[in-house]
Amino acid sequence: MSAVSSALSDATVSRVLGYRIKAANFRNKSPNLPQNIAVFGEANIANQATIDTTPFEFTNSNEVAKKYGYGSPLHQQARIIRPVNADLVSGVKTVIYPQLEGTATATVIKKSVTVATTVTANATHNLIINGRTGVDGASYSYNVVKGQSATDVVQSIIDTVTAALGAPCSAVLNVTDIDFTTKWAGATSAELNIEFNTNDVAAGIVYAEASKVAGTGTVDITPSLALIGDEWVTMITNPYGVSEFEELESFNGVPDPTNPTGRYTPTVMKPLVALFGSLASTKAEILAITDVTARKSEVTNVLCPAPNSKGFSWEAAANVVAITALLSNDSPHQGNGGLQYFDMPIPSDSDIGDFSDYLTRNALALKGSSTVTLKAGKYQVEDFETTYHPDGESPIKYRKVRDLMVNWNIAYGWLIIMADSIQDRTIILDGKPTRVTNTISPSGVKQLAFSYFNDLQLRALINDKAFSENSTVVVINDTNSARLDIQFNTKITSTADQVSADVSWDFTFQS
Repeated sequence: MSAVSSALSDATVSRVLGYRIKAANFRNKSPNLPQNIAVFGEANIANQATIDTTPFEFTNSNEVAKKYGYGSPLHQQARIIRPVNADLVSGVKTVIYPQLEGTATATVIKKSVTVATTVTANATHNLIINGRTGVDGASYSYNVVKGQSATDVVQSIIDTVTAALGAPCSAVLNVTDIDFTTKWAGATSAELNIEFNTNDVAAGIVYAEASKVAGTGTVDITPSLALIGDEWVTMITNPYGVSEFEELESFNGVPDPTNPTGRYTPTVMKPLVALFGSLASTKAEILAITDVTARKSEVTNVLCPAPNSKGFSWEAAANVVAITALLSNDSPHQGNGGLQYFDMPIPSDSDIGDFSDYLTRNALALKGSSTVTLKAGKYQVEDFETTYHPDGESPIKYRKVRDLMVNWNIAYGWLIIMADSIQDRTIILDGKPTRVTNTISPSGVKQLAFSYFNDLQLRALINDKAFSENSTVVVINDTNSARLDIQFNTKITSTADQVSADVSWDFTFQS
């Protein structure tokens, strides 16, 4: 058995006191299912040699940066979920599950900077990396000065990138060009995007992209999923998108009433949703992801849209975690509509493509896609949906993440009651007196259930507790006297996502 405390090493023998402190999250102000977020992603190349794939609970993004590298996909997600200057998820548990990069290469973008003779005017130019003009307080802007050479400008750009610790790439001189190279390797690095903004003062400088060599290499998430074990992880961020859908779906399973699988297996019952980001902006692109046969009956993957954003796609998923996790933790009865992404680059022309049209958003929601609009310069959640939409099912039962959370909360609470107040107690018949403790009868189970229904209704998770009471059946199994069989029905609440009003009017006449 390993030592309970690690404040002193195992080799310590001489008399001494040791006391270690560590930031942690213990807040759980409600009886709701505690949210538990698993963040998947790669560490930087420089951190791969010493990477520890053990799950790592973090309380701030700096911890992640120091362990897995500034600007890595893990750090990019952590800085949104747990930013330095805000506490968006408060007491929610957030855990890193790092993936090894395997055989992989980084993305390299070569940019040329040419000047006919010398810089013609003083100006401030901006480097734009994946839609951002800076990161964590470090600006990507740099000054060009009249009379400078192209070499001077190139060095200013390199210095600017180097000074920004959280930048997702490095910048080095390559003859007369600049090589921007992602700090991590793999297929995800191909999303790197580099632009320049001269602020309408070109000053004789011409920026151009000479070449882009996209990174390659896939990760294996199987070891990370295995490490989840008996933990009830409620959300996973999936930066790898479609390539990992089937493994995540197989791991999570389905709540089939006759043959539940994966995390929905009755002896496990710890399901989750996996959030992935998408920058696609057209109906056709989205439906090519969600409206395929393999996705229609699955309740695992959730598309988090950021249409036409230049950001990294996984940043969209991190934003959705950041704005929904605490709500699901403290107020699972509430919907997610109207929540706004905290930190996601929007398109410079505010064009979000087909998402700007209500009828298209309605069609996308019916086909297994979350939707957003653009409000006050931020992406705003309109629908938060799994890909589940079997043909002919109406209403579609497992499409809304909010409804899944409500059902999981009901399961969580009832599992606690069964473990604490029913399991291992001696079964007695109804109406039979006893003078000992730790007994339970079918009617006693009903009383526990009725009290629970009242609590669920007070928490606005169910309506019509009387319906649940009238449906409750508790019997001793007729072939196994050590087994209690329990059945009850619930009508969960819904949120007012659509509000329809008819208004009649007339002119005002003298009465």
